[in-house]
Amino acid sequence: MNSSAKLYKVVELFTSINGEGQRMGQPSVFVRFQGCNLSCSYCDTSWANEQGAEYRLLSGGEIREEILSTGIRNVTLTGGEPLLQENIGELLFLLSKEPSLSIEIETNGSISIEPYLYRNCHFTLDYKLPGSGMESPMDTGNYRFLTMEDTVKFVCSDRNDLERARQVIEKFRLSAVCKVYLSPVFGRIDPKEIAAFLLEHKMNRVSLQLQIHKIIWDPEKRGV
Repeated sequence: MNSSAKLYKVVELFTSINGEGQRMGQPSVFVRFQGCNLSCSYCDTSWANEQGAEYRLLSGGEIREEILSTGIRNVTLTGGEPLLQENIGELLFLLSKEPSLSIEIETNGSISIEPYLYRNCHFTLDYKLPGSGMESPMDTGNYRFLTMEDTVKFVCSDRNDLERARQVIEKFRLSAVCKVYLSPVFGRIDPKEIAAFLLEHKMNRVSLQLQIHKIIWDPEKRGV
């Protein structure tokens, strides 16, 4: 079986405005895969993580053709956890051969990205803070592979999360090797508190990020 014929569990494939990350506000094609190995307290796509979630079985070739048919060059692979998909490396290699595409992989930070360092592929890695209940699986060994095309994102629930994020950023010198964002858990912490924290600690090269898709559309709306 060739690489474009391997099958992937896709729960959504749609176009929208990128709500976060380095390409925030830009058009993007989103490919959302089924399944995740974590269970964060604030997860806003838990429906896609369930074994019973409806999905389409698509080959790599079919995913590539659907992406190319949109005419949009930014591609976001998300989930769930995309790196759990069997043969995901083959899909990334297939997409990386399309020179017009810029591919972002949104991953939860618990899986090594080392096997997937393909041309045109960039990572947005979460660091799961204590408020998520999922900090222990974090694979900080990933940080040695990052560049300024990549991002580490800290989703913060409270002041304790902010303090822990600062410790991790300083320990691994993250702002010197990649883009770093602090983002609020929607409805749990006022973004003003994060802004004040950044100013208080003079956190240069760290950005406050809001999920603009939750501002533009209903926060519960899917496919945006």
